Amino acid sequence: MLRITDLTYRIGARVLFDRAQATINTGHRVGLVGRNGAGKTTLLRLIAGELEPDGGRIETPARSRIGLTRQDAPAGPESLIETVLAANSEIQRLTAAAEAATDPHSIADIHARLRDTDAHSAPARAARILAGLGFSETAQQQPCNTFSGGWRMRIGLAALLFLQPDILLLDEPTNHLDLEAALWLEGYLRRYPGTILLVSHDRGLLNRAVDEILHLEGGSLTLYPGGYDRFEATRRARIALSEKARTKQAGERARIQAFVDRFRYKATKARQAQSRLKLLARMEPIAETREEDVPTFAFPEPEALPSPLLNLDGAAVGYDDTPVLRKLSLRIDADDRIALLGANGNGKSTLMRLLAGRLNPAAGTVVRSPKLRVGYFAQHQADELDLGATPVVVLGRRRPRDTDLQVRQHLGRFGFSQARADTVIANLSGGEKARLLFALMSAGAPHLLLLDEPTNHLDLAAREALVQAINTFSGGVVVVSHDPHLISLTADRLWLIEGGTVVPFDGDLDDYRSLVLERGRAESAIRSKASAGEGRRPGRQEQRRLAGERRLALAPLKQCLTAAEAAVERLHVEQSRLTSLIADPALYAGEASALVALRKQLAQVEKDVAQAEAAWIAAHEAWEEAQSAMATETETASSR
Repeated sequence: MLRITDLTYRIGARVLFDRAQATINTGHRVGLVGRNGAGKTTLLRLIAGELEPDGGRIETPARSRIGLTRQDAPAGPESLIETVLAANSEIQRLTAAAEAATDPHSIADIHARLRDTDAHSAPARAARILAGLGFSETAQQQPCNTFSGGWRMRIGLAALLFLQPDILLLDEPTNHLDLEAALWLEGYLRRYPGTILLVSHDRGLLNRAVDEILHLEGGSLTLYPGGYDRFEATRRARIALSEKARTKQAGERARIQAFVDRFRYKATKARQAQSRLKLLARMEPIAETREEDVPTFAFPEPEALPSPLLNLDGAAVGYDDTPVLRKLSLRIDADDRIALLGANGNGKSTLMRLLAGRLNPAAGTVVRSPKLRVGYFAQHQADELDLGATPVVVLGRRRPRDTDLQVRQHLGRFGFSQARADTVIANLSGGEKARLLFALMSAGAPHLLLLDEPTNHLDLAAREALVQAINTFSGGVVVVSHDPHLISLTADRLWLIEGGTVVPFDGDLDDYRSLVLERGRAESAIRSKASAGEGRRPGRQEQRRLAGERRLALAPLKQCLTAAEAAVERLHVEQSRLTSLIADPALYAGEASALVALRKQLAQVEKDVAQAEAAWIAAHEAWEEAQSAMATETETASSR
């Protein structure tokens, strides 16, 4: 087991751990939670042996291997699959020794050890992990240094998972993952055979992938059974009981003190008064338990604008004359709450840049409301902050006409006290820098918020505050996030980006989760059977199975096509109803306002019909293209 005893650790004058205690049983999966800056990453480094405690000790089982996520991503010329395989130095050493050995006994011993370490299955296992994290077979053969930083962080995670240490220490492993890869990781961790200590701000992951929650607060560690929701409920109940006991004790102390004050100088009661004074001295006060301060989020309210705020008609967008997305016929209204779904690389951020006006359409039109103001949040913007300035100075540059008081009031909307507002940005935490970006993007009271991965670097309390801020905001919101909790609580419309276009997704996040998992199982089965049957022609039964699995992989596009057809049919029915009402002679004998209202409704429905038909066409074309590609793949497989 992993045992932490009387752990003390300081950074300068600040005490991060004050005689902290915890015991984690072997094979248990534990989520480590606490506010930003509490010391979660430091604890992982102490367990991994990268830091030395000032006091106490950390004990791990003898000869246990410990693996910790790294912030320095691999960046060499080796391919992804080679990089992951190289993480297991023992297999690499044994393989090299097997090639160099000449003594028969040594060769036999080496091959026995290779069998014990499952070296023969290592390439397949590495490929499965990389595929689960979003790397295609083609990508796995590419050099590491051709990928961006976020993708290279995934490669580092894949290498750590492939190593399969006895104690796996994960620090925000989903930060660089899309929803699809995060779902795969969640399932992988649930099946992991070793001990896991996981730092995460993903509420869903902490509910479904761990058995216990280790809470770090005030330098102490407290272990709670169950997932995050159970931890939160248990902790609230514990705080309430502690407060009740504290109140009761305070009343008892006051009663005893009153007796002492009244009788301590009376000879007949002096002995009793002295005994009560001793009782007071032995009565250890129960400390007041306070809820941790929660940062505030409050987007300024814009003036109302008529819908639609944005209208895309046959638009295409991409880079260097290469379209990433095409046939975009979309509409965003003033009160929309839209979440974008789809794997990384499909074009979610590209669409956000188009909506923000950072990219121009390569074809079609993008019509914006004349007075529309857009607030665009993207994590890469943190790299553009002036680290030598303070939040007050940076926001003042953005709003030169605002007074110092107005600037500070706006920063206060996002949890900046006067002291933190005057702190150099280089000394702010990751969560504080994210909140500064929220303050900057919303300084002009935008009508439409475009939030691209807004929860990175925000702790759980800050994420809840962000959810509340989005839900109370009166303007439109489009969000990209790998946090299912945020999407489920804020979005009422889902758009799926797949196959080079965008189509409405008819269903909720649970439906999408099921489709992603089903498709992952189908693709895994296809890969396994293709690998097993390489070099031979599949039989009829196998062909039927493969065809069924390919159809399952097409399920999301089919569902979107069905939803688009249903929307068109529903709008045509409404259009016919309104047309019939307007054609009724009795209408013209009544108030003119009724006729005007019906005509406005009909005009709006006709616009909606055009939008829905364009979405149906895009969904149909995406469906046909996917079917064609899959048919080609089937024909190729059958001809082997």
